[in-house]
Amino acid sequence: MERNALLDRFYSLLDDLERQVGGKQRLKDCDGYMDWPDRGVYFFFASDEHRGDGDHLRLTRVGTHAVSTGSGTTLWNRLRTHRGALSGTYEDGGNHRGSVFRERVGEALVERHGLHDEYPEWGEGSSAGRDRRLAELELERRVSDYIRELPFLWVDVDDEPGPGSDRAYIERNAIALASNYGRSRSIPGATGGSATIARASGSGARGCGTSTTSTNPTTRPSSIGWPRPSRKRNPRSSPGLTSTELVRR
Repeated sequence: MERNALLDRFYSLLDDLERQVGGKQRLKDCDGYMDWPDRGVYFFFASDEHRGDGDHLRLTRVGTHAVSTGSGTTLWNRLRTHRGALSGTYEDGGNHRGSVFRERVGEALVERHGLHDEYPEWGEGSSAGRDRRLAELELERRVSDYIRELPFLWVDVDDEPGPGSDRAYIERNAIALASNYGRSRSIPGATGGSATIARASGSGARGCGTSTTSTNPTTRPSSIGWPRPSRKRNPRSSPGLTSTELVRR
């Protein structure tokens, strides 16, 4: 089966998933009291970009969590890190050093608005002191504003943590199928490389990974189940960064 047909099938499966969970959610509407599975894979979409077919929002990020043996991170823990803080010293900000997703969004904002001098240490190191985090708080807030508006889906895959988990398999192969790895698609306004889907596979992951593995999306490990419906919200879209600004090599 050709890649375009595989992509059509993949997006069809995402349509099925969306119906099962009662629609895409946005992190601005989510909290820990919702009926989240302990473990799963999440799929974020651009809020205002579509596939070539014009019918589907473009998938721009696939991620999971707990891919290290013994990890206790839950799906909501991971999504909450991407969402950022709701109160406290860093209210409406977050910690991009604990979320590659946040780091990449911040990098795209820095590039778009020429903020290199204002945030020279963005993305450097695995931790930062209070003064550095306060200096970066305004950009962290802009990152939160963007991510909280993105529509997303998730699928319940409750297997044991580890690099050989079904979740890692789904993440790796979904990225391989939906990305443009190894293809010569240029990005207007970006420096070098081709458009790619961004990947975050845990708090320790760094960079924006892609996989050379190909997959047939009709084949899933037998343990994968559809998520249980949670509270349905009325999604609202918001213009923001383009996926090519956000997810690039």
